[in-house]
Amino acid sequence: MGRVSETRDDSAEHPRRFSVLRSWKTAPYLVGSGMGMMGDNIEHVITYWVLWQKFESPALVGFQLISHWLPFLLLSVYAGSLAERFDCRRLIQIGQVMFMVVSLCWGILFLTDSLQLWQACVLLVIHGLAGCLWGPAEQMMLHDFVDRSELPSAVRLNATFRSLGILFGPVVGSALLLFFGPTWGIFINIVFYLPLTLFLMRTPYTGHIRSGGIRTTRTTLLQSLRVLIDVRHNRSIVGMLLLAALASITIGAVLQTSMPVFSGILAGPGGDSDSAYGMLLFAMGAGGVLGGFLLEATGWVRPTPAAAAVAAAGLGASSIVFAFTSHLWLAIVVLVIAGVSKITAESTEMAIIQLEAPQEIRGRVIGSYATFGPGMQTFSGVTVGVLGTIATIPQAVTIGGAVLAIGAIAIGAYAVGGRRQA
Repeated sequence: MGRVSETRDDSAEHPRRFSVLRSWKTAPYLVGSGMGMMGDNIEHVITYWVLWQKFESPALVGFQLISHWLPFLLLSVYAGSLAERFDCRRLIQIGQVMFMVVSLCWGILFLTDSLQLWQACVLLVIHGLAGCLWGPAEQMMLHDFVDRSELPSAVRLNATFRSLGILFGPVVGSALLLFFGPTWGIFINIVFYLPLTLFLMRTPYTGHIRSGGIRTTRTTLLQSLRVLIDVRHNRSIVGMLLLAALASITIGAVLQTSMPVFSGILAGPGGDSDSAYGMLLFAMGAGGVLGGFLLEATGWVRPTPAAAAVAAAGLGASSIVFAFTSHLWLAIVVLVIAGVSKITAESTEMAIIQLEAPQEIRGRVIGSYATFGPGMQTFSGVTVGVLGTIATIPQAVTIGGAVLAIGAIAIGAYAVGGRRQA
């Protein structure tokens, strides 16, 4: 009897590889999420180019980053409470419609040549709010689509398809800009949000089927922040939140924003820094996609705090090596490794959050992760700016990577110690 039980448990813990992609109830959702993320990045490529050409304002460049990440920092937990109270399909659709309306407004303003600075700021803020609303509801839907044994796989593949959108969004955005111009390119971008929006009209899953229904209790913005008090004794959740925050503050968007500096260094005097810049950006994005599919194919990494901590430390260590190297091809290889480490850490952290979160506050716990992860990227620009002023950009990346590597191991020890104690 004991042997039969052990066999069943083992099969439950080791689901079939890529089973989520084999199902028509989940595969369109993953593809739609990836296309939505591609549309998000296409919009960045086109609008950022137009805004610089028209206003040439460094202050507006800073506002672009702040308006994108600050809503995640301030409102993600509340967005999670909304995901607990309402049909997640509708919340995601509202987010996608917001993206489409913003693209439509950009296109009209480009077409009529009537874009003003205040209008650009309003559209940038709405775009950031749409991404914030989308996040927790998207993860709640994953929990509905699959059972507990397949949840880490669903989280991992969802992150992989979003990485595909991030990887190819700039490529497609540049092509639209080149062949159709900014006006028609931004109009065409609306199409990328449609597949996920239409799919959610047909799926019966709401994000609440497995959790026993929608929570009816209303939560204010301040009350939603109590979730951090509710989970303070769960070291696994607290550890993953701290890991996400540490990675965002130390490395976060720092590598991407500092790429122009490194491309000039690695290309050398008289070298093609533009080509080097493109290759470096592509390498880290490709690492994320490669890592996601590799993790799913092998099943080597289990959703444990130790695995998340090692992957985060690997991101820090690879950042240090990248900052020191003077050879372009070695830098590309190291960035691929950094991309693999990044998606491993983030997907493992989110899987643990999903598995450990109490049912009644699942949305707010997921929202907390968005606050500590993407939200904290609001400060990564400050990190690289301050350190880059005191030292140099490569030294700033080195310091950030070292802090991440050391801090990740310490946080991992804290989280693992809590699980053993429990």
